[in-house]
Amino acid sequence: MGFGACGPKTIAFLPFPFQPAPNPAMAPAMSDAPFFFPPEWHPQDWLWIGFPHEAEEWPGFLEAAQVQIAAFASAVAESGQEVRLIVRDEANAARARALCSARVTLEVRRYGDIWLRDTGPLVMLDGAGGRVARRFGHNGWGGKYLMPGDESIGAELAASAGLSVLTAPWVLEGGALDVDGTGLVATTEQCLLNPNRNPNFLAGVVGADAHAASNAQAPRGLDSARAEIEGRLAADLGLSRVLWLGDGLINDHTDGHVDNLARFVAPNTLAVPRATGVDDPNAAIYADARARAEAAGVVVREVPSPGRIERDGRVEPASYMNFAVTSRLVVVPIYGSPFDAEGVAAIAELFPDREVVGLMADAVLAGGGSFHCASQQMPCLEA
Repeated sequence: MGFGACGPKTIAFLPFPFQPAPNPAMAPAMSDAPFFFPPEWHPQDWLWIGFPHEAEEWPGFLEAAQVQIAAFASAVAESGQEVRLIVRDEANAARARALCSARVTLEVRRYGDIWLRDTGPLVMLDGAGGRVARRFGHNGWGGKYLMPGDESIGAELAASAGLSVLTAPWVLEGGALDVDGTGLVATTEQCLLNPNRNPNFLAGVVGADAHAASNAQAPRGLDSARAEIEGRLAADLGLSRVLWLGDGLINDHTDGHVDNLARFVAPNTLAVPRATGVDDPNAAIYADARARAEAAGVVVREVPSPGRIERDGRVEPASYMNFAVTSRLVVVPIYGSPFDAEGVAAIAELFPDREVVGLMADAVLAGGGSFHCASQQMPCLEA
């Protein structure tokens, strides 16, 4: 499945030190931030992608996951966009070099997990012809996956791009957000109201499971937590309206990141899965996401789900929503489901200005994510 040898451009780096609303479903917040957080379809200068390297994270699937990530990186690079594939060491650089297109640039850096959507910098336009990187606290997805380097790779990548880094003193992963470019952001209660991220926001909430409480009559503590988060999203990222969805996919390692559930494909237009098969384990979750979005006045475009995907009897959080949008190409993860072709075709209808391809990602999923999770874009200064 390889694309031949990569060119000689392999770069090694030393680690850089990491120095209540009228409509509760889409709450407005005041934003004084002079920043624009562009949507993913904004033109991009390059795409960072993480390369799998830790066998314990992909038991029995590491080599296959490397092949699939290399295919993703190569597809984007062959479309004409620069790709910077982040590899852990020279041994992994050699492995990547044997799998990738010659157009892929390799950078040797220290990192843990490959999920640069969460650990990489969130790059904003500053309104003065420049770019700035925003970094948040990282606690290993609620303390579940603590790996050396994940707390510093975002600042390191930003510094390598010549960006100043603004840090925010709260825990947030990039995959927990999806934006439409008008100040509207979608997120999930399951993740952002989870006490394993920012427990200080949930002071006064009775019980250990704040999200469970949010499904009943919301106590005052949850209203306060939502307001706190909405204010911080406005101040730190310039996001003035929040669409609160409920749960993410069953068994999602991230506690329900929105980028595996629902994605903006145009201003005020959200792609949401439609359950397929009689045993789709996420049917109720998809229906709830659609209902909340429509109640908030957001246009919903349905995409068929992969249906029930299991590994060793366990439901996997397989989703076509984890597609990656690049300047010329949209890459959709597929899983060997009978609904793969239908899912890719539905997403192609949403991006008529780009080529849309489906690439196997079942081995990548074994590590907890897919193509969108593993990548982070550098937006162009001008559209």
